[in-house]
Amino acid sequence: MSQNDLLEKLKDIAGESQVRTDEPMSNHTTFRIGGTADYFVMPSSVEELQAIIQLLKKSDMNYYVIGNGSNLLVGDKGFRGVIIQLSDAFDKVEYIDDVTVKAMSGMKLSRLGNRLSDKGLAGFEFATGIPGTIGGAVRMNAGAYGGEIKDIIVSAEVLDQNGDIHTLGKDELELGYRTSCIMKYGYIVVSATLKLNKGNTDEIKENIKELSQKRRMKQPLEYPSAGSTFKRPEGYFAAKLIEDAGLKGLSAGDAQVSEKHAGFVVNKGKATAKDVCELTDKIKEEVLKKSGVKLELEVVKIGEF
Repeated sequence: MSQNDLLEKLKDIAGESQVRTDEPMSNHTTFRIGGTADYFVMPSSVEELQAIIQLLKKSDMNYYVIGNGSNLLVGDKGFRGVIIQLSDAFDKVEYIDDVTVKAMSGMKLSRLGNRLSDKGLAGFEFATGIPGTIGGAVRMNAGAYGGEIKDIIVSAEVLDQNGDIHTLGKDELELGYRTSCIMKYGYIVVSATLKLNKGNTDEIKENIKELSQKRRMKQPLEYPSAGSTFKRPEGYFAAKLIEDAGLKGLSAGDAQVSEKHAGFVVNKGKATAKDVCELTDKIKEEVLKKSGVKLELEVVKIGEF
C-alpha cells in the first residue's frame, strides 16, 4: 500500500480533521522533545481504533499508541509510522456500582482522581498527581506514595494486535513493578475497571492536596520532564544513587539532572533526545562505577535517534 493510499484510508476511518502528517511529537510529550511522526491519528471511538489497528496490520505499518505523552522520549529524527493518540473520545468514566468504576484509557489520572473524590471514593489518591492517563498507568502499573494500580484494578479491556477486544482479569494482567502483560504482548488498553472504597469527600480531597503539595516541594514540576527517569533498583532508590554519585545538576545540552530531585531529567529549554540519551548514559555509567548498581530506564524510547 502506498503512503498516499494509507493516508486516505486513515482519513476514511477517523475523518480528515483527525489525521495529520509530519506532526511534531514535541507537542505531544511532557518532555517537549521529539521529531515528527509520519502520521498522527486521533480515533473518536473504540470501533475506529479497531479499524485503524486492522488497517495498519494489513499494511505492515509501524505504530505506537500514546495518551498524555508522559514517560516517553521520542527520537530527534521522529517516528516512521503512525502515532495513535487516545484523547477526548477516550476521556470517560462510568460508575458501575457504589465502589466500582470503569475508566476509559484516555482519561487523565488527575481528572479521574478529582471525579472520584467528588463521589466520595477513596483509594485513588496516590495516582492523582501522576502525569499520565489510565491507559499508560495500567500498562506500566503506575505507582506513587505507597500505592499502585495493581491495588485497585479489577480488570482491563484491551485490544490485541489483530484489533480484537479481550477482557483481562487482574491476574491475567501480570502487573509487576512498572510492568504488565500489556507491555509484553503489545496490547492497547481500552478501559480499566477499578474497585475503590467509600470515604469522606473532604478527607479524600485533603489527602490529594497534601500529596500534591509534597510533589510540588520535591519534584521539578516547573520544567518539562518525562517523570521518573529510571526504575527503582531492588533495595535502592535511583535518585539517592544518582545524588551519591555527585550528579545532581549535571547537564548535556539543555537536558539536566534536576537540582531539586535527582531522579528526574528535565528539559531546561531546548533539550534534544540526543542530549537526554547522552545524559542518561553518563548517569548509568557513573552510578555503576560508584555503587555497582546498574540503572534501567523507566522512560520509554521510540522513534529514530
